[in-house]
Amino acid sequence: MRRPMVAGNWKMNGTRASVAELIESLRLQQLPAAVEIAVFPSCVYISQVLDGVNGIEIAVGAQDGATQAGFGALTGEVSPAQLADVGCKWVLVGHSERRLLLGESDEVVSRKFSAAQASGLKPVLCLGETLEERRAGKTLEVVERQLARVLDDQGIAAFESAVIAYEPVWAIGSGLTATPQQAQEVHAAIREQLSRRDRRVAEGVRLLYGGSVKAENAAELFSMADIDGGLIGGASLKADEFGAICRAAGN
Repeated sequence: MRRPMVAGNWKMNGTRASVAELIESLRLQQLPAAVEIAVFPSCVYISQVLDGVNGIEIAVGAQDGATQAGFGALTGEVSPAQLADVGCKWVLVGHSERRLLLGESDEVVSRKFSAAQASGLKPVLCLGETLEERRAGKTLEVVERQLARVLDDQGIAAFESAVIAYEPVWAIGSGLTATPQQAQEVHAAIREQLSRRDRRVAEGVRLLYGGSVKAENAAELFSMADIDGGLIGGASLKADEFGAICRAAGN
């Protein structure tokens, strides 16, 4: 049985004051023990968040990590080893905003995935198609290509300690959401692609849906057979909304 997971991607948001307020509000939420919960703050607030969630069951991750596992001359980057050192457990890899706006290729994403695991972090591998690709009927082709690069480079066994998040690019921050049936179709295809390498590993990998998930649509999305939780963007900045989504995953 796969344990549900809800992850909050705070993106480039927050100040020390607003982060403290959000953490305080999260501590007041009734969060289901059956659901694994993680938050991904901006890098500069990771230590503050780690201190703030001490004593409650919320893990902390980073929104990105370098392609290099250790240390070295890579100005401006943050090594996965450094993230692990401060207490991170997770790291997002290949989020569409980084793929599209910052030009991260499938090769770079695969290297970041590898560096994260080499440093003891669990990667959340993000996959997803643009609106143009969906309209062209290329959704499954795009998602399969993105996943195949990591599978070919790292092997199926790497996914025993990783999570996959399907995020249709057209649904991120747009207010648009894939229907539960649309999301399930892609999640099922992802699991089938993994299964062709190793059925046991495929059955154990948690697949999250991301893209304008809210309290009112979370339960229906999470009821799908291959959707094991969500990667939540804007709604994760509101403690009551995020708590409700977590409780939906627990049901």
